[in-house]
Amino acid sequence: MEKYDNYKDSGIEWIGEIPEHWEVKKVKHLTKLQGGYAFKSDLFSSEGIPVIRIGDISENIKFEECKKIDDDTIPKEYWLEQFDTLIALSGATTGKTCFVNSIPPKAYINQRVARIMFSNKLLYYIVNSSFFQEQIFLTASGSAQENISNSQIENLEISISDIPEEQTAIAHYLDRKTAEIDELIADKKRLLELYEEEKTAIINQAVTKGINPNAPMKDSGIEWLGEIPGHWEVLPIKYTLSTPITDGPHETPELLPDGIPFISAEAIKNDKIDFSKKRGFISREEHERFSLKYKPQVGDVYMIKSGATTGNLAIVETDIEFNIWSPLAAMRPNYDMLLSEFLFYFMKSKSFFSAIEIGWNYGTQQNIGMKVIENIRMVLPSTSEQKEIVEYIKTHLIRLNSQIEKVNKLIDLLTEYRTALISEVVTGKIKVTE
Repeated sequence: MEKYDNYKDSGIEWIGEIPEHWEVKKVKHLTKLQGGYAFKSDLFSSEGIPVIRIGDISENIKFEECKKIDDDTIPKEYWLEQFDTLIALSGATTGKTCFVNSIPPKAYINQRVARIMFSNKLLYYIVNSSFFQEQIFLTASGSAQENISNSQIENLEISISDIPEEQTAIAHYLDRKTAEIDELIADKKRLLELYEEEKTAIINQAVTKGINPNAPMKDSGIEWLGEIPGHWEVLPIKYTLSTPITDGPHETPELLPDGIPFISAEAIKNDKIDFSKKRGFISREEHERFSLKYKPQVGDVYMIKSGATTGNLAIVETDIEFNIWSPLAAMRPNYDMLLSEFLFYFMKSKSFFSAIEIGWNYGTQQNIGMKVIENIRMVLPSTSEQKEIVEYIKTHLIRLNSQIEKVNKLIDLLTEYRTALISEVVTGKIKVTE
């Protein structure tokens, strides 16, 4: 890529050399940061004028999902305007930004959100560059959560050309190049969706129709199952288990710095138990007391039965001691008739998910009862055929997961390239003349 003819030292380590005609300036010498209005949370409602809060900052603000306030007298400096760059000033997303490209509906800016006004989109790209975000990270402070003030951001330094035409050219160049990269990333994400759909289709076909395309079929008598191989049985899940479905304690134990790992829904990730996401540790005494009801065993299948991740699954693959909490339903197959992995894949099938959706209850969050789960009917081939089906599924999943890993790596590379390109352009390492 083309470079400028002459460079000079910016005097700032993280910026390095800049084009000779560029200057290093503090943000406050280019624009003013307008903080948001301090709305009282008890005034928010579902009707009225949207209020943009930290959690609403995204590539495309969803105004219909914002909290509202029924007050049209808030001073205009707190209104959202076209070409604003919004930046989060506190919390886990400190430094997160968005650009208001088109004329927005009337909306207010909440406290801890700042708006940056500039004549073009260049400042948005500068704020999103890796060197500027690093300055925010180093400047922010706080014990309970990160915080940065308007004045702190205003005193951060950037490099910039004073030539308006060059500023506009840089902004337009980055608009075009980031749009191209974003489209490539979107294409790869669509490919990931197709791979996931293929995985679901393979599992569903194998556990409900078998892997022999010539097998005689019969009507299962269950709408969400349809036809199944003629020699398969259909019976409620409870008759395939060695013990009734159970769960963890319906009480909140004291969590300790060490002891026996205590697992809940947040630890069920990507079909595995992620012990790094454990709820905490419990005492051996509590573990032994809880184990009178249920003690984990290799081969047990867990399903989350309440919350946003209801239906997520995992198999116990370790013999280390641990215990579980009440959001998890535990199933222990009768190994004379059912393999753990076949039960796991059947419960991952689209057909099974259709069945549990029918049984979902909705209060403050979705949940499904253990009685509902155990009475859902499942297909039951012989254990030897179950083993063949499991191996067939695993073979295909290895292939697809390998493809998914490659695509995810490519997405990471594109994302890194996008970030690097912005930083190189806004610090003048690359010359933009168009």
